[in-house]
Amino acid sequence: MRRILAVAAIAATLLASSACKSDEDRSAPPHLTKISVGVIPIVDVAPVYLGKAKGFFASRGIDLTMVPEQGGGVIIKGVLAGKYPFGFSNVTSLMAANAEGAPIRAIANGVASTGRSGRDFSAVMVRNGSPIVSPKDLAGKHVAVNALKNLGDTTVRQSVRKAGGNPAGVQFVAMPFPDMPAALQNGTVDAAWVVEPQLSEALTEGGQVLASNLVDTAPDLTVAMYFTGTALIAKDPTLVTRFTAAVNQSLQYAATHPEDVRNIVGTYTKINDTVRTAMILPNWSNGVNRASLQTLATLGATDGIFSKPPSLDQLLP
Repeated sequence: MRRILAVAAIAATLLASSACKSDEDRSAPPHLTKISVGVIPIVDVAPVYLGKAKGFFASRGIDLTMVPEQGGGVIIKGVLAGKYPFGFSNVTSLMAANAEGAPIRAIANGVASTGRSGRDFSAVMVRNGSPIVSPKDLAGKHVAVNALKNLGDTTVRQSVRKAGGNPAGVQFVAMPFPDMPAALQNGTVDAAWVVEPQLSEALTEGGQVLASNLVDTAPDLTVAMYFTGTALIAKDPTLVTRFTAAVNQSLQYAATHPEDVRNIVGTYTKINDTVRTAMILPNWSNGVNRASLQTLATLGATDGIFSKPPSLDQLLP
């Protein structure tokens, strides 16, 4: 009897060990596919940094790396050249590329305006004491934007139009967002289109909000989206689906965890505690405001940004 009990005990131990091993196998992380995404180091992309930190991408088998760039146009070129499979870009750059026949498609929303004038994450800024007191005064002045013939141009022009000024007279100067607060204060430019965290940085250094250009352009404007090449969609739709799901989960998390957003921004762009606390956060939702994109398409055509009308049906998810 003792021998039978001993054999039974050994068998039970082996079965338990096997079960534990099976549980370990099931809980072991899957093989991660290394994926890169082109981003701009501004508050807009905080969700994907949070998504990586929270494991939203890893849980879908993706080892994500963010590649900082100056603007959406550069990122689109990077995706088309195979530098990275996914990118984040403002919608004007995406529509311009679409109008030129670039084989790209948006796969997820990126960021949207808050829709509140004076309390948006984007603004046209001037120095304290500047003689520029209205957007119409920007005619003939130098205004910094991160890229020429792009979202900054057309939305700043719309603020000028709305104020009764001549948008054709604005002289745009391209420079990276992080350089704009200093350029504004030292007089290199007369005004600057800035987004967070540079907006709050400029405010703390003595800047003033002249206009909320995104709000002036369209209600709840969809500002940017995540995208990929149509070749990847055809070649590996499963990867695209997994990446999109992770982005959408990241957007939802960012929208409901503002303090996590404030903390993560400081890990990929230099900000101080005052700026971190003061930042105006954008709207992160999974939906795309198509009507606002149609407005941008019309304005882009008026301003000569598009070679021909973009096709939103081809571009949007």
